[in-house]
Amino acid sequence: MSMSRSAAGDIARVLTEALPYIQRFTGKTIVVKFGGNAMIDDKLKEQFARDIVLMKLVGMNPIVVHGGGPQIGDLLKRLAIESHFVDGMRVTDTATMDVVEMVLGGSVNKEIVSLLNRNGGKAIGLTGKDGQLIRAKKLKVTQRTPDLAKTEIIDIGHVGEVAEINTEVLNMLTNSDFIPVIAPIGVGPDGSSYNINADLVAGKVAEVLKAEKLMLLTNIAGLMDKSGEVLTGLSTEQVDALIADGTIYGGMLPKIGCALEAVNAGVTSAHIIDGRVPHAVLLEIFTNTGVGTLITNVSQLLD
Repeated sequence: MSMSRSAAGDIARVLTEALPYIQRFTGKTIVVKFGGNAMIDDKLKEQFARDIVLMKLVGMNPIVVHGGGPQIGDLLKRLAIESHFVDGMRVTDTATMDVVEMVLGGSVNKEIVSLLNRNGGKAIGLTGKDGQLIRAKKLKVTQRTPDLAKTEIIDIGHVGEVAEINTEVLNMLTNSDFIPVIAPIGVGPDGSSYNINADLVAGKVAEVLKAEKLMLLTNIAGLMDKSGEVLTGLSTEQVDALIADGTIYGGMLPKIGCALEAVNAGVTSAHIIDGRVPHAVLLEIFTNTGVGTLITNVSQLLD
């Protein structure tokens, strides 16, 4: 059965709209943080995998960094290991860290690798311990004491922050046909493992590789104004103003902070995109409108 003229026209329009973006981003590195609904809905997972493989096939260098909070929580519950949180971060004792490594570096990472490979890609799974990819240091968390006179340091265990990214490992992979899939587990100077926020790892990877784009998948439509409308095409100065006037607050602040830091460090653009939208990654890269919030450094664009 032949295709209708209308359907053929739609396909041709989509392909021609995508062409300049393919030409512009060929050879460029794009770091994608994979999480939220896109990571637990089977249909969205399959679409994400196809998007990443297509990016590689047309000449881009995608790097995937993934989370896995819900999966970690589920296994901890089944093992009767109680979770505690400080400022939204899971207190990670030795037993919890064992579960984190098992889930992030094992089941979740290998599932994503398998998805990409099944869809025609050549993915390789890594944790930050492989080739000392992510050198970490212990994250220090401070809280005010009850009398509010001073702050105290809270020990939240094996929770870390990025000290250094080993670009040699990533350059070797991105210069080949392979797609790196990174679990956000870092290694300390003494060989200890550290659980690190996946957004922060993705941002640091994008920074050190001077990536073209940092894409953070979320469960919301994007950064919204006080009327609930999605904001996009923002400069770093505009984002700073939105933080100052209270438009950006709460749980969105760390994600926006990660995007701002990456852009200020040389990443061309950061994107907060709605991972609930089918093929969200492709739509953000290959179309004029996209499906989320774009943040750029105006001075970079003028250079």
